[in-house]
Amino acid sequence: MGYTYDPENIFARILRGEIPNSTVYETEHTLAFRDINPQAPVHVLVIPKGPYVSYDHFAQEASEAEIVDFTRALGKICEMEGVEAHGPGCRFISNAGHDGVQEVPHLHVHILGGRPLGRMLSSA
Repeated sequence: MGYTYDPENIFARILRGEIPNSTVYETEHTLAFRDINPQAPVHVLVIPKGPYVSYDHFAQEASEAEIVDFTRALGKICEMEGVEAHGPGCRFISNAGHDGVQEVPHLHVHILGGRPLGRMLSSA
Protein backbone atom coordinates (compact mmCIF):
# COMPACT_ATOMS: atom_id res chain seq x y z
CA MET A 1 0.00 0.00 0.00
CA GLY A 2 1.29 3.45 -0.84
CA TYR A 3 0.96 6.38 1.48
CA THR A 4 -0.33 9.71 0.22
CA TYR A 5 0.99 12.66 2.17
CA ASP A 6 -1.01 15.91 2.12
CA PRO A 7 1.48 18.81 2.27
CA GLU A 8 -1.33 21.17 3.29
CA ASN A 9 -2.17 19.39 6.57
CA ILE A 10 -1.95 21.54 9.68
CA PHE A 11 1.30 19.98 10.93
CA ALA A 12 3.02 20.52 7.58
CA ARG A 13 1.92 24.15 7.80
CA ILE A 14 3.30 24.40 11.36
CA LEU A 15 6.62 22.96 10.14
CA ARG A 16 6.74 25.61 7.39
CA GLY A 17 6.12 28.36 9.97
CA GLU A 18 2.71 29.29 8.54
CA ILE A 19 0.93 28.51 11.82
CA PRO A 20 2.43 29.35 15.22
CA ASN A 21 2.94 26.75 17.93
CA SER A 22 4.15 26.52 21.51
CA THR A 23 7.39 24.63 20.94
CA VAL A 24 8.54 22.35 23.77
CA TYR A 25 11.50 20.72 22.03
CA GLU A 26 13.06 20.72 18.58
CA THR A 27 15.82 18.75 16.88
CA GLU A 28 17.01 18.29 13.32
CA HIS A 29 14.26 15.75 12.58
CA THR A 30 11.59 16.32 15.25
CA LEU A 31 9.31 19.07 16.54
CA ALA A 32 7.31 18.88 19.78
CA PHE A 33 4.72 21.41 20.86
CA ARG A 34 1.84 21.81 23.29
CA ASP A 35 -1.59 20.66 22.14
CA ILE A 36 -3.99 23.59 21.72
CA ASN A 37 -6.79 21.51 23.31
CA PRO A 38 -4.99 19.65 26.12
CA GLN A 39 -6.63 16.50 27.47
CA ALA A 40 -4.30 16.27 30.49
CA PRO A 41 -1.99 18.63 32.40
CA VAL A 42 0.83 17.44 30.13
CA HIS A 43 -0.26 17.13 26.49
CA VAL A 44 2.56 17.43 23.98
CA LEU A 45 2.39 16.54 20.29
CA VAL A 46 5.57 15.14 18.79
CA ILE A 47 5.96 15.08 15.00
CA PRO A 48 8.73 14.14 12.60
CA LYS A 49 9.78 16.89 10.23
CA GLY A 50 9.60 14.47 7.30
CA PRO A 51 6.40 13.79 5.30
CA TYR A 52 5.13 10.66 7.06
CA VAL A 53 1.42 9.90 7.30
CA SER A 54 1.46 7.44 10.22
CA TYR A 55 3.77 5.51 12.52
CA ASP A 56 3.77 2.47 10.24
CA HIS A 57 4.70 4.68 7.27
CA PHE A 58 7.49 6.26 9.33
CA ALA A 59 8.78 2.87 10.53
CA GLN A 60 8.95 1.56 6.97
CA GLU A 61 10.38 4.58 5.13
CA ALA A 62 12.18 6.96 7.53
CA SER A 63 15.95 6.96 7.70
CA GLU A 64 17.70 5.48 10.70
CA ALA A 65 18.72 9.00 11.74
CA GLU A 66 15.08 10.15 11.71
CA ILE A 67 13.89 7.12 13.67
CA VAL A 68 16.60 7.44 16.33
CA ASP A 69 16.07 11.21 16.63
CA PHE A 70 12.29 10.86 16.98
CA THR A 71 12.55 8.06 19.54
CA ARG A 72 15.16 9.90 21.62
CA ALA A 73 13.01 13.06 21.46
CA LEU A 74 10.07 11.16 22.99
CA GLY A 75 12.26 10.15 25.93
CA LYS A 76 13.73 13.64 26.34
CA ILE A 77 10.28 15.25 26.37
CA CYS A 78 9.05 12.83 29.04
CA GLU A 79 12.08 13.78 31.14
CA MET A 80 11.53 17.51 30.55
CA GLU A 81 7.82 17.26 31.43
CA GLY A 82 8.40 15.02 34.48
CA VAL A 83 6.28 12.12 33.25
CA GLU A 84 8.86 9.34 32.85
CA ALA A 85 7.76 5.76 33.47
CA HIS A 86 10.01 5.53 36.57
CA GLY A 87 8.07 8.53 37.92
CA PRO A 88 4.35 9.11 37.58
CA GLY A 89 4.19 7.76 34.02
CA CYS A 90 2.38 8.85 30.90
CA ARG A 91 0.57 7.59 27.81
CA PHE A 92 1.74 7.70 24.20
CA ILE A 93 -1.02 7.76 21.58
CA SER A 94 -0.58 7.67 17.83
CA ASN A 95 -3.76 7.21 15.83
CA ALA A 96 -3.52 5.82 12.30
CA GLY A 97 -6.04 5.72 9.49
CA HIS A 98 -9.81 5.79 9.46
CA ASP A 99 -10.43 3.08 12.06
CA GLY A 100 -7.80 4.63 14.33
CA VAL A 101 -9.60 8.00 14.08
CA GLN A 102 -6.53 9.83 12.77
CA GLU A 103 -7.56 13.45 12.28
CA VAL A 104 -4.33 14.88 10.82
CA PRO A 105 -2.56 12.84 8.12
CA HIS A 106 0.93 13.51 9.51
CA LEU A 107 2.48 11.16 12.07
CA HIS A 108 2.06 12.58 15.54
CA VAL A 109 2.46 11.07 18.97
CA HIS A 110 0.50 12.53 21.85
CA ILE A 111 2.33 12.42 25.18
CA LEU A 112 -0.26 12.72 27.94
CA GLY A 113 0.42 12.79 31.66
CA GLY A 114 0.29 14.77 34.85
CA ARG A 115 -2.71 12.90 36.27
CA PRO A 116 -4.08 9.35 36.34
CA LEU A 117 -5.45 8.66 32.86
CA GLY A 118 -7.66 5.62 33.44
CA ARG A 119 -7.97 2.70 31.08
CA MET A 120 -7.41 3.46 27.42
CA LEU A 121 -10.11 1.28 25.88
CA SER A 122 -13.03 -0.68 27.16
CA SER A 123 -14.41 -3.68 25.33
CA ALA A 124 -17.29 -2.87 23.06
